[in-house]
Amino acid sequence: MPGKTEEGRQTIKNSIGRLVLVALSVLLQVFWIFLLFVRLNRYSTVISLITSVLSLLVVLHICGDRMNAAYKLSWIVLIQFMPILGLCLFLLCGQESNTFVMRRRFGQLDQQMPLYLPQDEAAADALNAADPGLGNQAHYLRGTAGFPVYTGTKVTYYGDTNEALEAQKEALRKAENFIFMEYHAIEDSTAWRGVEEILAEKAAAGVDVRVFYDDMGSIGFISKPFARRLENEGIQCRVFNPLVPILNVFMNNRDHRKITVVDGQVGFTGGYNMADEYFNLTHPYGEWKDSGVRLEGPAVRSLTVTFLEMWNATQKVPDDPAPFLVPAAVPEDAEGYVIPYADSPLDSIATGEDVYLNLIKNAKRYVYITTPYLIIDEEMQRELTLAARRGVDVRIVTPGIPDKKTVFRVTRSYYADLATAGVRIFEYTPGFIHAKQFVADGEVATCGTINLDYRSLYLHFENGCWFCHCPAVAQVRKDFDELFPICKEVTAEYAGHRELHVRGLNCILRLFGPLM
Repeated sequence: MPGKTEEGRQTIKNSIGRLVLVALSVLLQVFWIFLLFVRLNRYSTVISLITSVLSLLVVLHICGDRMNAAYKLSWIVLIQFMPILGLCLFLLCGQESNTFVMRRRFGQLDQQMPLYLPQDEAAADALNAADPGLGNQAHYLRGTAGFPVYTGTKVTYYGDTNEALEAQKEALRKAENFIFMEYHAIEDSTAWRGVEEILAEKAAAGVDVRVFYDDMGSIGFISKPFARRLENEGIQCRVFNPLVPILNVFMNNRDHRKITVVDGQVGFTGGYNMADEYFNLTHPYGEWKDSGVRLEGPAVRSLTVTFLEMWNATQKVPDDPAPFLVPAAVPEDAEGYVIPYADSPLDSIATGEDVYLNLIKNAKRYVYITTPYLIIDEEMQRELTLAARRGVDVRIVTPGIPDKKTVFRVTRSYYADLATAGVRIFEYTPGFIHAKQFVADGEVATCGTINLDYRSLYLHFENGCWFCHCPAVAQVRKDFDELFPICKEVTAEYAGHRELHVRGLNCILRLFGPLM
């Protein structure tokens, strides 16, 4: 039975049992379909021939599809190597058409975004005049992804998640109109309870409080009674994409965003979730390293719209965003240019990856990167190595203690090619680094939720914040300067000759890395 917390609230068990049930149910259904195909193929040579022809047609379809080249290759090899299983898996979860309903719903909401996120042309012109290269990056985010560049917004960077959490709680206490919180994972434990206490107080005072979390991301921490508890406290709570014990292709697309908005005046985002390990209250993988940013000013509007788009996608009649898009006060010490942005797996634009590629392409002196996972395509690898070869100081920091050993093995499989080209590789020896951030040339940085892996870049709903010519860029650089001395540089170790069996294993891991 659930116990009681020190505040008297009932603690919530996790949903591991439900996850096991869902996994077993889905596996049984996949096995049944696979067995059916096998038996049909044995029953008739005609059916076997049809399967072979179908495999060829699917491979040709994949070749002509607009999906990422490495993703294509993984599916093609799987279908050719294990035709029946490969076909089953691809037809179930490898096609965009399988997410038609959600794609249409998000498409309708996307069409309204330009109405709520107009561009202040004076801000865009000022950035273009100050730095045409950075102006081009901003132009991409506005023209292609629909996210405008803002001035008059103060950006504060946090390299310590406990500082970020305290700043977040301080902002929540000052809420007067609404609080929006969207997180991939929430754990009903110490860190969250401090937040929930404030949310409950604000809801009782008449503040519109909404909490949104991903079912898969939180399933190891909480279960359905958690949402009911929040509702009983006056907090609106929704679960994104609940896991169900039937084949459901959309289950592969998770909400990986981390957003808090207070009154449309202050916003937070970054890599950390609302779980104890992110604040080093527990240590499952050594010392946890993460980061985040606080925005104050007009740019918070983009975070508000991003939250409401996801919230509205889960209901038949969407809420009107207009009442929540109030003018934001401009802080006296606001400097530079800010673009909060989001990425969706339901459109044809890889916004998160494009932002990273633009940063690498335009780097002149250095580009420093942290990522918990490094599973990249040829284009990203080429840009990283090309930057190093033209003299840019390219450094990547990955974990020293992994949370997923197989994925970490795939991450390390990329080291050799990068290190040989001059990219410097560091591992965070104190533990697990979960921060997802870039900084380049002391001019521009980005901090958010987007890992350098296929799931973040192509399959998940993500968000980030791009900022330039403001003190927060120097804060990010300072965090890197403090990070490198406590990391182990492994560049020389991987730049040398690798034995044949190691190279062979790396090739296999990287071949199927996009499907992990």
